[in-house]
Amino acid sequence: MASVAIFHSLYGLRPSVLSAAERLRAAGHTVVTPDLYGLPCADSIDAGAALADKVGWDEIVARGRAALSAMPPRTVLVGLSLGTGVVEALLPERPHTAGLLLLAGAPAAALPGLRAQLHVADPDHEYVPAPAIARWTDAMEVAGAIFEVYRYPAVGHLWMDEGLPDHDHLAAELLWSRCAEFLRLS
Repeated sequence: MASVAIFHSLYGLRPSVLSAAERLRAAGHTVVTPDLYGLPCADSIDAGAALADKVGWDEIVARGRAALSAMPPRTVLVGLSLGTGVVEALLPERPHTAGLLLLAGAPAAALPGLRAQLHVADPDHEYVPAPAIARWTDAMEVAGAIFEVYRYPAVGHLWMDEGLPDHDHLAAELLWSRCAEFLRLS
């Protein structure tokens, strides 16, 4: 079974992140869900941005790093939106990362031979526009990574979060089944 670290979105450590972790634990994986803010989660994008600003990017990354310190080198890193930026910041420090699951964010980080999946709404012009996806796929190809891109039509940016208006149940179930298969092979 895989070791997994899930880094939350701009909204903070929401119940949806904890339920995703429980789903993965039920499948036998070891999962950590670091609270990158140390504050109650937000209920809007603006409130989430205020939390992120209050904590600061360097501290957010430091909290992610601290959470990984007890995890094995071959941990799968999972990022949700803002969390994909944390994954990007930490990946160079973790050359033995077992894989990436990037949900609603397309950072440019890649390692040779890395396995990865990118899951995005199609379209998501505001947060994950087509040029960002193209940059990510280019970086993965240059690195010789093994990757897949999954696009989910007619859904909002954080469609995997059942507590937000963007939620799309069918797309979220498909996402988690694809992630489960990815982790099964990790």
